[in-house]
Amino acid sequence: MFQGGRRRRRRRGGGRGEESMVPEAEFSSYYGRAVLKPPVWEHKIAYYLFCGGLAAGTAVVGAGADLTGRPALRRASRAGALGGLVASTYFLVSDLGRPERFHHMLRVAKPTSPMSVGTWILAVFGPAAGLAGTAELTGALPPRVRRSWPVRLLDALARPAGLGAAATAPALCTYTAVLFSHTAVPGWNEVRDELPFVFAGSAAASGGGFGMLAAPVAEAGPARAFAVLGAAGELVAGKIMERRMGIIREAYEHGHAGRLRKASEACTAAGLAGTLLLGRRSRAGAAASGLALLAGSLLQRLSVFEAGVETTKDPRYVVVPQRERLARRAAESAEA
Repeated sequence: MFQGGRRRRRRRGGGRGEESMVPEAEFSSYYGRAVLKPPVWEHKIAYYLFCGGLAAGTAVVGAGADLTGRPALRRASRAGALGGLVASTYFLVSDLGRPERFHHMLRVAKPTSPMSVGTWILAVFGPAAGLAGTAELTGALPPRVRRSWPVRLLDALARPAGLGAAATAPALCTYTAVLFSHTAVPGWNEVRDELPFVFAGSAAASGGGFGMLAAPVAEAGPARAFAVLGAAGELVAGKIMERRMGIIREAYEHGHAGRLRKASEACTAAGLAGTLLLGRRSRAGAAASGLALLAGSLLQRLSVFEAGVETTKDPRYVVVPQRERLARRAAESAEA
């Protein structure tokens, strides 16, 4: 509801006109009620985002380790991708409430729907990462079982499956940002141009951090490079996103979401510095840096989720950006 008094209007052409007596309208909603309903998603979705990004990042690191002959890093990264995949699928299906809904989404393919496209990306990434990760677990089997033809076939398919998972990993870690930004939630919709880059950097940082945590220093070179690239990209994209947020920046800077975001930036920056300074010298330093990057990635997803929910509670975050867009379009039309 917009409230205002009388408005005195002035005619064009410089002639005598009626001057507006109405002050600029100030927005207030109906009895202060929210314009939007908060998302029905629970915090499980934030954990799904983190685990999905971790699975994508470790799949890329595992493929790099495989191609460069680093078996320990390859095993750890493929196992991490498998673990992230299982955890993310659990959180996604659990939040849906009814597991059969995931199956129902596979019955259709709708290119204009980020959720439908994301479901199919997960359906392609999942078997590939699962096969590559399972192949790494066969080393614990008895020698007689490892010589059986199913296990030998699994070992033969591990490399193409791992490379396939790495090829679909960028889509897996960024489609969730597209899905979020296509909702009516102002905290996600207003950052639609930057959020995929933030999620991609976060996924790379977590994947590299996991490799540094789980693999020896001598083999963790690709993981360190990936972690530095991801952490730097996440921090830079996050700062660019902050500058373009407009009024919703308040939701990202204050309250619970603000605290999560500051903690995320501190952990990511510490992990980045530790990777550069200690990653090659100390096993303990590399592990601590990896943990910091993983924590920063998790906190970053939680902060984005919390900020989005917060923006649905205050009508200003809905109406002010809409009016700014209308004014911008009107100005562009006047110039055209």
